[in-house]
Amino acid sequence: MLLEINWTDIAHHLFVYDPKRPLLFNSAAFLVLFLVVYGLFIPMRRATTLRTLYLLAFSIFFYYKSSGLFFFLLLISTTWNFGLGHLMYTATSKPSRIFYLLLSLVGSLGLLGYYKYTNFFIGSVNALAGTEFAFQKIFLPVGISFFTFQTLSYTIDVYRGDLKPVSAEARTLGDWLRSLADFAFYVSFFPQLVAGPIVRAADFIPQIRQPLTLTRENVGYALLLISGGLFKKAVISDYISVNFVDRIFANPGLYSGFENLMGVYGYAIQIYCDFSGYSDMAIGLALLFGFKLAENFRSPYKAISVQDFWQRWHISLSTWLRDYLYISLGGNKKGKFRTYLNLMITMLLGGLWHGANWVYIVWGALHGAALAVDRFLKNMGRIWANPAMRALLILLILQVCCHIAIWRIYVSGDLDELEYADLLNGNLFVAGIWVGMALLAMLFDWLFKKSWVSPVAAGIMVFHFVCFCWIFFRSGAPGSRVPPLETTYKMLYQIMAVFRPEVIGQVVTGYWNVLLLIGTGFVLHLLPSAWDRGFTLGYIRTPAVVKALGLALIIWIVIQTSSAGVTPFIYFQF
Repeated sequence: MLLEINWTDIAHHLFVYDPKRPLLFNSAAFLVLFLVVYGLFIPMRRATTLRTLYLLAFSIFFYYKSSGLFFFLLLISTTWNFGLGHLMYTATSKPSRIFYLLLSLVGSLGLLGYYKYTNFFIGSVNALAGTEFAFQKIFLPVGISFFTFQTLSYTIDVYRGDLKPVSAEARTLGDWLRSLADFAFYVSFFPQLVAGPIVRAADFIPQIRQPLTLTRENVGYALLLISGGLFKKAVISDYISVNFVDRIFANPGLYSGFENLMGVYGYAIQIYCDFSGYSDMAIGLALLFGFKLAENFRSPYKAISVQDFWQRWHISLSTWLRDYLYISLGGNKKGKFRTYLNLMITMLLGGLWHGANWVYIVWGALHGAALAVDRFLKNMGRIWANPAMRALLILLILQVCCHIAIWRIYVSGDLDELEYADLLNGNLFVAGIWVGMALLAMLFDWLFKKSWVSPVAAGIMVFHFVCFCWIFFRSGAPGSRVPPLETTYKMLYQIMAVFRPEVIGQVVTGYWNVLLLIGTGFVLHLLPSAWDRGFTLGYIRTPAVVKALGLALIIWIVIQTSSAGVTPFIYFQF
């Protein structure tokens, strides 16, 4: 039997880059490679330099398997910022330090801009100026946005004096090579390399030379994160994506408003399970090697304000934008107007970071405007201290804007009177729901002073604001055949004007398995934090054989529910 196995094909699949099958955490190839790499790592874990070089080599190989020869780009960016960090540290004047910082910014952002935004820029110029510049065939290296932000956080921290460069004490050639290896390992550490979390040098680099401890608790928690992340990604996210969400967004006009609404809810849990699942696996894999990465998600759909949402969603990105963009623009120290402007600029650029498409900028603008309104209202009197009232006003402003957009479409002749009336009635009906919910929250607050109703009402309204923004975000996904704004309009039209409640029973019967997984995702997400902590402690204390059986069961479920191919992570495109 062994002679019949084509070992050449297996070796080629494991060690040669295939653009159609990049190396993913949720693939069998990664499982095989990881078991081999981890088995060799255990005996050398106490040899600091050896383990660093070993993991660095595998991390570079991992990136090669994800992006091919673009691993050279990773090495160039790493070496460039390593050298500039040292020059900045040893510079004797502020102008020199600023010059080296500018070189770092231009070099890193220049690479990111070329690979990610060249065609977006060409398309925008062609649309605005009527030119016909040709688009370029540019392959977007996986994770370039993530490792660019990591290298920039290093050089900016060195410039600010918040961090000493890894080469600060280097004197001999051996010191320099060791320092470069440490920095390259920080940038390229494979668990977080291609889709985050975005790791700060100040948090990670000190861990490299510390003794690594693999306690039973750490291993247990790591296996829980990996198992849970794999379940969220490969079972919940992939299944509802392939079997429901992708179909709805491909052609919203074919489905009722109820199906479109379920598609929006489905995408909300899909993108959460996809990205938080990756983050959980990354944090768990890093922990198995003895390295601690920061939490990247904290139950974001429990948020009771837009600001609260961004303190829970993609925490490593939101804190990066806060510390290196918002604060650099002046933060809240330049007056109220500048504070709101800085919030808008930060979120606009945060939206652009997600993709070279105008809908991502719209998505960022919506969140930026909501953050500014929420911050403004907090200082406007007692009634606005209630998060439900602030969320209500944000939604009503949004619906007024939708009303204006509907009117303009009607005036242009693209809507008849019946369609116009249906849209307005739907818009007013939804507004009535939000007003009723906010009034109920205020009544309970008045009767009981500290009531649980206001936070719940605020959470529901904030969640629906986030879902509204997700429609723009998903409509700009690569490969979409329908223009993003057309997809967004059709979906909102169906929800507002063609809801068709009479088909709810048929949809539930036909898609019961998908809706069950969507509901499971939300239930797991919304469980009380105390329950989550209790389950975590209980899992850690279980015998190793139980953990192994649990992981094997999840892998079996993944195999049973998987589609024809391994589905890439959503955030790989960023």
